[in-house]
Amino acid sequence: MRHDGLPATRHGLSRHGRGLPTLTSGVAVRLRGVEVEGLCSSRRLKVVGVFIFGFLGCVGDDAAMDALDVEDILSDALEILGGERVKDPGYVQYGPLRLTVAPKDGKANTLLADHLFSPALVLAELVERGVLPVAGRRIIELGAGCALPSLLAATIDPPPSLIVATDYPDDGILGNLKANVDRNKPHYRPPCQVYGVGFEWGSDIAPLLHLPQRIDSTLPGYDIVIMSDLLHFDSSHGVLVLALSSLLAKSSQTRVYVAAGNYTAPHVCDNFLNLGTLAGLIWEEKTSDKSEQEETWMGSMIVSGLDTAQLTTRKRACRWWIGRWSKKVLD
Repeated sequence: MRHDGLPATRHGLSRHGRGLPTLTSGVAVRLRGVEVEGLCSSRRLKVVGVFIFGFLGCVGDDAAMDALDVEDILSDALEILGGERVKDPGYVQYGPLRLTVAPKDGKANTLLADHLFSPALVLAELVERGVLPVAGRRIIELGAGCALPSLLAATIDPPPSLIVATDYPDDGILGNLKANVDRNKPHYRPPCQVYGVGFEWGSDIAPLLHLPQRIDSTLPGYDIVIMSDLLHFDSSHGVLVLALSSLLAKSSQTRVYVAAGNYTAPHVCDNFLNLGTLAGLIWEEKTSDKSEQEETWMGSMIVSGLDTAQLTTRKRACRWWIGRWSKKVLD
């Protein structure tokens, strides 16, 4: 069962949309711009999607897939296809932040909350550069994981007025999120208030709406909603759009920032965007006409274990959009 109470589909279990899709065998995969096809070592699983800095989808015996660790498959395939094994230092450092991912057990494992995916880095770079403006804003992140973009926003000067990082209310997932919030308190710029909160998509949003009203009771909701790598599991799009449209304040100045890895199929992204359009949002994709300079990593803060070239590769493997309310909604 998925965390929103619906049965898992052929797309597999997901972490708010991050799943291990069952794909058709024999499909060529792209590795560093080269079309290749390979096997996952002696496991004899056909590689059908290598997401160098995300995850790997394989087709094989269901029991074998249950028994194998996703990161083992990824690392094994990367070596065969000319990549490097993923080294996990146990924490993620981005500028002043020191973050951990959820422990690899229980819901954190099945919902992939124990990973940091490239779209979170892309959104963090936007925050660092000021492309995602945060000063004075009330910001909420859905399916935050380790909450890199939203917690980084709390360190920017001038700071947001409020950060609410949310994720599935599992002890391991939420416990790790709250630990990240607490660990990095010395780096938050006053008077920014920062919270880690459990939220299951489709559940009552009233508790989340109380927090921004403490800052500004004249405009219910949040000025910015952040969604990092949440689109892959299309069965959750309905509850995602419902949450988004309920949380984003009805103003011409409010925005939603959505990022997805290229491993999320275009038609899956389009499905989410279309549902958002029906809810009254207007989307602008910021990755369709980027210059070569814009495709290069432009952040200046240190990111643990990754140099500029590696960060550039991750950035180029992502898409991102800005959403705003249509005039029809605001009239």
